[in-house]
Amino acid sequence: MSMHTVVRVGDLDVIVKPSPVAMVWYEPGRPHEALAAPGVRLAPGEALVEVELATVCGSDVHTVSGHRSAPAPLVLGHEQVGRVVAVGDGAVRADGSPLELGDRVVWSVTVSCGDCDRCRRGLTQKCRTLAKYGHERVHRGWELSGGFATHVQLREGTATVRVSESLPAAIAAPASCATATAVAALDAAEAKVELDGALVLVTGAGMIGLSVAAMAVEAGAEVVVADPDASRRAFARRLGVVTADPLARGAAPERLDTVLAGFAERGLPEVLVAIEASGSAAAVRTVLDVVGVGGVAVLVGSVSPGSEVTLDPETIVRRLATVTGVHNYTAGQLERAVGFLERSWQSLPFDELVGVTHPLAELDLALEEAATGLHVRVGVAPGRRPI
Repeated sequence: MSMHTVVRVGDLDVIVKPSPVAMVWYEPGRPHEALAAPGVRLAPGEALVEVELATVCGSDVHTVSGHRSAPAPLVLGHEQVGRVVAVGDGAVRADGSPLELGDRVVWSVTVSCGDCDRCRRGLTQKCRTLAKYGHERVHRGWELSGGFATHVQLREGTATVRVSESLPAAIAAPASCATATAVAALDAAEAKVELDGALVLVTGAGMIGLSVAAMAVEAGAEVVVADPDASRRAFARRLGVVTADPLARGAAPERLDTVLAGFAERGLPEVLVAIEASGSAAAVRTVLDVVGVGGVAVLVGSVSPGSEVTLDPETIVRRLATVTGVHNYTAGQLERAVGFLERSWQSLPFDELVGVTHPLAELDLALEEAATGLHVRVGVAPGRRPI
């Protein structure tokens, strides 16, 4: 239930009582500070959404820890679900239908113009005038620009997708980053290899890797998920996949080469799709080395500075292999991510991946917990009161 009252003042101005609050980050080691935004001016095509639940993405942790550069001050957060409480003239959903008051929605991390050369090529996530939720310096007129807030102001050019009332918030929120990115990764793979019947290796059992694995299983693939964390491997097996431990040595049954040899005995001698979702340099080397003839390696996890990886071009040439990168996603991929979650959430335990949820006032604690890696996701609920 909403704790806020929304008052429309004229065609553009919206007053929310009590005032919307965004948590502003300045620099590593400095606590977030609350910023009140008593009035919101909605331009045509925009909307105001009250946040139900946000989840902490790994990139949020990388930013606050100083491992990736970011403009400051900024409001972090780009995985969230919320409800539309005010709509500007002409605001639409990703499918082109009118956005309506009361819609429960998720939205893209990117804001695209739709008209530049990249947008016309279908690369809206790399728009020439791109803006990104949770990544932009706070400025007057767009203070509510990230998910770690009570409200977010959706700009025109945002892909907004309605979700059902029954879809748990813990499952819906990550759609705006992890789930839609997983769809994009599999699209990149399917451009070269049909998933049905293929042997797929996924390195990294975080939210993206687990989402990729579940979708690949649905598509008819045989899937191996490699991750050094035993609890994450155990969760992956509940999705119907086989797991491998990249740290296993000797005669351990979860050694990757041992696991792959077992598939070879069953008539699947080559990994045709290898999706790297961890960002580990060692995992990047693994997917480049293991992908078979005519296969494709999709790099997804390398979104912060890390070690360089040596590539032997001769082996790529002789294997007829494709190496491609995926970053973010399109509006259609977000729609398909929501579709996947809507039809599968009752049979797949993705709600368990949000291990703990904190109120917005305890955002710094939530980020600290997320940095431990004990939980695949940590939740932030603006409507929850501190204990």
